[in-house]
Amino acid sequence: MFGLGYLTVWVGFSACATLAQGALHETAMLSSAMAASSPRLAGTILVASGAYQLTPLKRACLVHCRSPLGFLMTTWRDGELGALQMGVRHGSYCLGCCWALMCVLFVVGVMNLGWLIALTGVVLLEKVGPAGGVVSRLAGVAMIGAGLLKFV
Repeated sequence: MFGLGYLTVWVGFSACATLAQGALHETAMLSSAMAASSPRLAGTILVASGAYQLTPLKRACLVHCRSPLGFLMTTWRDGELGALQMGVRHGSYCLGCCWALMCVLFVVGVMNLGWLIALTGVVLLEKVGPAGGVVSRLAGVAMIGAGLLKFV
């Protein structure tokens, strides 16, 4: 039940991302490589994603996602419904850590394997590296800088 709750959060996010991709494709705002064809759109996504990386919400989600055992010990709920609720809550924290980085794929190309690997590396360093918060903030500053360059 915990896994079902966790999966529900990610399936919901995936559905929203798919709808966004479809809308961007329909309005010709994605190239054939599935990357933003408009520098303004790309810049906006990068600045917004980078700004989120610097928020207290991102830091709070990262704290919970970095310590799943601590999460389970402090939020334990008995029974199947309790497990489902814990799964949704933990999935929400993990989504809170990663959604902005995933949105960057709309800038660099949804199917760009190199960028997918690079962003996966950032997520991994944020979650398990000793300086995860620093990595998160540096990534945010870099995204904001790259986004602002798109407007020049």
